[in-house]
Amino acid sequence: MSLKQKVNVSPISSSNWSIEQLPGLSQQEQAQLQNCGITTTAALVKQGKTPADRLVLANKLHIHLQYVNKWVALADLARIPGVGTQYCGLLLHAGIASVVQLAATPIHRLHQQLLRLVVATMQRRDLCPSIEQVQQWSQQAKTVLSNER
Repeated sequence: MSLKQKVNVSPISSSNWSIEQLPGLSQQEQAQLQNCGITTTAALVKQGKTPADRLVLANKLHIHLQYVNKWVALADLARIPGVGTQYCGLLLHAGIASVVQLAATPIHRLHQQLLRLVVATMQRRDLCPSIEQVQQWSQQAKTVLSNER
């Protein structure tokens, strides 16, 4: 097996994004996070690992805990390569708040949740991710979680 072939069969690793790419954060909020040394989604997930960690971060930033919880959930979901920063907000609004929950949610049920959300907010069925995409996200979530063990 050549080196190139080995690279192609390597396990999926989680994605890491610049904090500026996380949806829903104002420039001021991005600056606040950067002032705390959080410049990437991986750093945000790491610093917000537990509820106590998120409370400390909220106090440090002088913001309500619900914002930190939302940002950590978005950053966690963005770790999935197929989801990234493009779909993490959609998943969160559909009720999926973590990679663990994404991996555990039945694919057809999740697709139906996404479809209902997209149709209700955008009135366009064609903007919903396909069932194949949702299946890919679920599989990638399971792979990322198994690689962390």
